[in-house]
Amino acid sequence: MTLFRIERHGPLAELILTRPERHNALNAALITGLQEALDDLGHAHGQPIAQRPHALILRAEGAHFCAGADLDWMRSLAHRDFEHNREDARQLARLLHTLSQLPMPTLALVQGAAYGGALGLIAACDMAIAAEGARFCLSEVRLGLVPAMISPYVVRAIGLRQCQRYMLSAEPFDAITACRLGLVHETAHDTALLQRGRHLAERLCQNGPEAMKETKRLLGHLALDPDRCEQICVDTLARVRVAPEAQEGMQAFFDKRPPRWRHDVDGRQAAPQPEEEQ
Repeated sequence: MTLFRIERHGPLAELILTRPERHNALNAALITGLQEALDDLGHAHGQPIAQRPHALILRAEGAHFCAGADLDWMRSLAHRDFEHNREDARQLARLLHTLSQLPMPTLALVQGAAYGGALGLIAACDMAIAAEGARFCLSEVRLGLVPAMISPYVVRAIGLRQCQRYMLSAEPFDAITACRLGLVHETAHDTALLQRGRHLAERLCQNGPEAMKETKRLLGHLALDPDRCEQICVDTLARVRVAPEAQEGMQAFFDKRPPRWRHDVDGRQAAPQPEEEQ
């Protein structure tokens, strides 16, 4: 039985959780498999532009995005020693870090239930869209647990003050509230979620892949080292401006043609954009 699969649509990659009979809950095998898949996607960024993914959608089959940790798995961990539990926690931490640092934009599409660790996956992505009927909950304390591994990403997404409420109360909240909090960027009708997600991903795939990677890196540096903000920005622009991708992008603009990296998600060369859309 497969736990997930990867689909490629031209420059768009989709990582799809395929464990709907368990509400796509996380366990050790799924975490390990997702880690290997993300490592492969990250390494693919070193391939020629035409072969590597420019954006990633994270989504799930079935009624629910992810119900958090698999309870049978959690019960088995309760009988293991401290060192085993620490190593297990480290694997989830590594997965979330890899997803957060992937050298391409990432977009989570959320339907149904997103509980516990699922919010870590969502918050570790650069963008998220929720179906109107989606439900969210930081449910760990209800089970006597702590949302430890996901907390850096959820705090980054919604802020410490909101985490103090929702991590301590473990109250469910709807998609509108998730959007207001900043956990997701927008909502879509349940039946239009995938269409809306692919539309946004296709727009991402029109952008320079190196430029998007550098933008993610820049934002990460600014968050960690605000005192060096000006120097980081100056160095980034000076380095990127003379790189081949920027040279190609500017030349394509003046030539009124698509740059070489720009392809539709079905692999076709994209049509030229109106000048105001460049």
